[in-house]
Amino acid sequence: MTGANELATDEPENSDVSDGEGTTTCVYLPPFRIDVTVRPGIPHIASRHRVAVAVRAALEAAGAPGPASIGVVLSADAELAELNATQMDSSGATDVLSFPFFPPEAFPQHEHDGGGQRDPWVAAALKQAFALPPGLRAHLGDLIVSVDRAIAQASEGRGGQTGDVRWTPVEELLLLAIHGTLHICGWDHAEPVEEASMRTLEMRVLASLAKD
Repeated sequence: MTGANELATDEPENSDVSDGEGTTTCVYLPPFRIDVTVRPGIPHIASRHRVAVAVRAALEAAGAPGPASIGVVLSADAELAELNATQMDSSGATDVLSFPFFPPEAFPQHEHDGGGQRDPWVAAALKQAFALPPGLRAHLGDLIVSVDRAIAQASEGRGGQTGDVRWTPVEELLLLAIHGTLHICGWDHAEPVEEASMRTLEMRVLASLAKD
């Protein structure tokens, strides 16, 4: 993953890098670069490009500034459980975790965001932070998805936004990727009204993928 204070540089389109932590494919979908990492031994249920397209659609729907990059890690329950414990102080595996590198002020304010009045000085400073030299892009953050959870929730009828949907593991995986990306972009679901707004946007983004 790219560090919080680092700038991502452009590389050849769809370049692959392999190491002990998996294989990372840099998918360029202007104005974004989506770095999709697949951990060793993870079941293949969707191409890296398909996941990247879903993430790009969510970034565009949220009005994410560009050019920018984002990291997506496809992993297993064990890694999600470890991160859930160390980073979120929660026990057990979860389906997706997001680690944004910018506060909500870096993204357009959305209806029902529950954030109250934003500091215009912070927003202005963040806008200036995205004015980078050619060839550089700000890294928005990283999200990690449990492919194990996507497969289990979909096949056991515990998928979707309501936890009672039976559909394909691919649909579940893409929904989780969209959900995690929106968290990177300042969306949340702590309050019922904001949750409803976020869920509506998720389904709109997911539906748009079926049209492509």
